[in-house]
Amino acid sequence: MPPAETVPAEAGDHRAGDHRAGDHRAGGHRVSEGQAGEGRTGEGRTGESPAQAPSAPPGPSAPHPQLTPPAPAGPLTPAGPLAAALLTAVLFCLATRLARSHPFGPVTRNTVDLGQQYLPFHAYWRSFLLGETHGDAFLNWNSGFGTNFLGDIGTYLSSPFALLVVVFPAGHDELALYVVTTAKITTAGAAMALLLLRLRPGPWPVAAVLGTAYALSGWTFDYGATVPMWLDGLVAFPLLCLVGEWARTARRPVLGPLVVALAWTANFYTAYMATLGAAVVLAVRLLTAEETATARQRLAGALRAARGVLIGVGLAAPLVTVVFLATRVADPTPGTTFAPAPWTDLLARFLPATASVASPALFIGTPALALALTLPFNRSVAPRVRAGWTTAIVLVALSLQWEPTHLLWHAGASPNGIPYRQTFVLCGLLLVAAWLSVSRGTPRPAALLGGGALLAALAWAARGSADIDRWTYPASGAAAVLALAAVALAPPVRRRASRPLSVLAVLLLLAAQAGETLVTGERIVEQQRAEVSWSPRVGPWHTSVAGATARADAWPRHRTDPGEVPGGNDVLLVGGQGADYYSSLTAETTSRTLDGLGFGHYAKGRHPVTLDNPVTDALFSIGTRVRSRPTRPVRQDAPPRATVTVTTTPVPPLVTVRPPGEPPVPAGDSAFAAQQRLLGAPVYELPPVTRAGRLLTARCPAGTEVWFWAPEYRGTAALAGRPPVAFEGKPPSVRAPMRALGTTPATGELRIALAPGARPELPRQPVGCLVRARLDTAVRELTATGATRVAADGHGITAELPPGSTGTAVLAVTRTSGWRCAAGDAPPRPARAHQGLLAVPLDGRATTVSCSFRPPGLRLGSAVGGAALLALVATGLLHRRRAGR
Repeated sequence: MPPAETVPAEAGDHRAGDHRAGDHRAGGHRVSEGQAGEGRTGEGRTGESPAQAPSAPPGPSAPHPQLTPPAPAGPLTPAGPLAAALLTAVLFCLATRLARSHPFGPVTRNTVDLGQQYLPFHAYWRSFLLGETHGDAFLNWNSGFGTNFLGDIGTYLSSPFALLVVVFPAGHDELALYVVTTAKITTAGAAMALLLLRLRPGPWPVAAVLGTAYALSGWTFDYGATVPMWLDGLVAFPLLCLVGEWARTARRPVLGPLVVALAWTANFYTAYMATLGAAVVLAVRLLTAEETATARQRLAGALRAARGVLIGVGLAAPLVTVVFLATRVADPTPGTTFAPAPWTDLLARFLPATASVASPALFIGTPALALALTLPFNRSVAPRVRAGWTTAIVLVALSLQWEPTHLLWHAGASPNGIPYRQTFVLCGLLLVAAWLSVSRGTPRPAALLGGGALLAALAWAARGSADIDRWTYPASGAAAVLALAAVALAPPVRRRASRPLSVLAVLLLLAAQAGETLVTGERIVEQQRAEVSWSPRVGPWHTSVAGATARADAWPRHRTDPGEVPGGNDVLLVGGQGADYYSSLTAETTSRTLDGLGFGHYAKGRHPVTLDNPVTDALFSIGTRVRSRPTRPVRQDAPPRATVTVTTTPVPPLVTVRPPGEPPVPAGDSAFAAQQRLLGAPVYELPPVTRAGRLLTARCPAGTEVWFWAPEYRGTAALAGRPPVAFEGKPPSVRAPMRALGTTPATGELRIALAPGARPELPRQPVGCLVRARLDTAVRELTATGATRVAADGHGITAELPPGSTGTAVLAVTRTSGWRCAAGDAPPRPARAHQGLLAVPLDGRATTVSCSFRPPGLRLGSAVGGAALLALVATGLLHRRRAGR
């Protein structure tokens, strides 16, 4: 706890005589309400440093001559932010070690989307930055048969911290992502410590501890550490609050918008929430700080802040508009109705070792929370400051539970999965409250009793929550005991203590916060491992597949599909050009096209997965297929190994020509019929299927390949005499892909036994028998009439066609927004679609077709960004002119 080196007179202590309201005197020094209630921030009313203000010696009229007046705030020492950064990094790594997680243990960290989405994207990002990919910043040729990469950059990879991946050698992607995650969390702790010291001067060791408490809150362990993009919002909140301070005091009009632009570029989703939170902080500061005492000053400060935010967001527009428009055409997730968490669970989340995605993660440490709860009772803080911050915190807490404000926090759309993504803002506000209450010394006994009583009531009210862990109350109790010992050693507001006792008090506070944080981090990780899906560590399996894929790669002559590799987003980790792709921006066109052709998906459609089927291989020019099988069961605590095989078959080129008119295939609404329509040839026998309980019967020509398609089916299907094949349908989240069951016996009779968990929902045509000879003929015809040469660059493709080609040129790329195509020398136009793929009409004269991709919104965003840049330059010039005057 801090020594009382500078102690103001008690705020609100208006004495008789010639003392005017707001003019507190201590030892003859005028102590403004900005000092007594809010603390100088280093700026006077006109922007000059208060350190230049003259000071008078103590006079006999001082009501408390033994007190030392508050020293003016000079330049901030970097000790607080640096200590917060170091402490945060050490504690986060220790928590990882206690949980035995990689890189400090053998167990995988790759739970849910961290392993299936964010790790592969960062691995691909490294390859992209080093020039090792086929695509460019506009287009990713490796995923989903060609996807909008600039949108994915803006969603997952635009943080400056993501550039750290290039420092690590190939094969160390998990370590690289862990370092990126740690760097973000560490920076958040330093930024919060800097903000606290800027809001009010005080002992930097305490600011460092509170900054660490912010960076390692329950929100970080439960959400942010496994969704590393959100951590940019954790960093942005204190930085945007600093921008608000600059706007309030008419300082740094150019740097402020640049910080806003950086925050919105790094991750605009959480930056939006951080901006709302910073607006709350600015509103409180405008209403309570001395520098904005008049209505005109408050309005001017608010307008400067609004200008800075608008310019900053405008500077980020080239990326933000691309992401926004990509989100509008993305595969929609099922609608979510917000249901507020039970208040018992909400209160429980203030306590350590609690984890849940259904309630807000509000843990900041028992000592820090107790200090925040003392603020309403702390009479050494000005009444308007106490009222302002307490009101703001209560309103923000209530906003978590009310649907209209819930939607406001999430930009109008209730999210799937975690409904309390904005919780880090409330954690930050609580730590600001804790700092305001403790920055000039330990609160008085009355304030401590009041805060302690609130904390005890909170812990008692939360006792029935299902989120309470067996470690919750022991950890909280131990932290409370250490905090009480720190209070006993720390000086009260009006007394100076010896440095050894002050140091010991800070160490006890640190021990309380650190111990509770470590327990919380370890328990949350253990609960996540036990309750959610996980992916194994990257290891020999991935390395073997990556090597085989690289050796077989023949792009753009044809595609190479790496097959199924544990972790998802396979091609981003191991290379190739398959269908696998997991992104929040997966285009609805891509999802629906692939679903209709028999592909499977996860994540409610936003994660299409590969389909090992010879017809779709022909449709998408997958000439080489890598298949791998684990050599032993996949475990959490060891990288898996696998045997790998590579098969190459003749397929049509990436660009084929379809003759005019409808294809000569039977009509139908099954995936088999959709494949035939796109191929232009009837390659399946589609027999009538008879269902008797869990047995399906049908007849097909002997020797044909039997394929079973039941996207919503969960269970196994076994052709008589063959082993069962598993299907994992679980609508709407999981769609099972089409799978082969075996070969039709000589009798032609098919008997398929189902073993579902419940009565299965099957499509009208679940069985198709592939006639290989027909498929081979179709492939030869498409190859003979297709492109004679195909070239692909970063975001485009060009093909040379046989002379006199008529009908439609079809590119094996799903037709998503942003594609423009041309035949011959004609000007490019928005691409047409043929059964969901890119199509270019041919008139018999053109011998080439070309298509290129430009992310929708890039032109508009660039125009907005240019205007914002001009506005920033104009703002800087005006500021310099005024400063010169």
